[in-house]
Amino acid sequence: DPEARYKIEKPKEMATPESFSVFVSKDDFKFNAAHFIAYKGYREKIHGHNYRVSVRLDGTQVGADGYLMEFGDIKKVTRALCRELNERVIIPMESDCLVIEKTEKVLRLTCEDGAEFSFPLSDCVLLPIVHSSAEELARYFYHRLIETFTVDSLRARQVVCMEVSVAEAPTQEAKFRKPI
Repeated sequence: DPEARYKIEKPKEMATPESFSVFVSKDDFKFNAAHFIAYKGYREKIHGHNYRVSVRLDGTQVGADGYLMEFGDIKKVTRALCRELNERVIIPMESDCLVIEKTEKVLRLTCEDGAEFSFPLSDCVLLPIVHSSAEELARYFYHRLIETFTVDSLRARQVVCMEVSVAEAPTQEAKFRKPI
């Protein structure tokens, strides 16, 4: 049959499942903060960065509304988290080599090498991390986002993985990625 060669066959079911990603990186996903890395036998000088944050969500399907996750929700939460850290000194409260003393108005740090720092408590952000590295900040943001959105609501939207990037400079960033 000469017309048979022009027939278009319907595609068979795809063997590979579909996936969707939502990536959000905005000019105001940033915070300026001072920090230093300290671990047994080492302490760097206190310095600061103009940090930038981005968020990626991966999922298996979009909802009835056409979204994996509404961009506006991600933006609202990420901006709020950045504001909490902006213009602060990052204090790694779970450090294994800093002695941290806190009064009503002052935070004092004593390092393993004997260096001492004193900051107004209101200038500090006390984080449940061991080191104030970009890697641990990315993990901190991940867990705060999970806490805000909740695992149940993310799973209900078919989100299966989230990745958070924290950049200290345009070509220097760390990523934390974990399944939901």
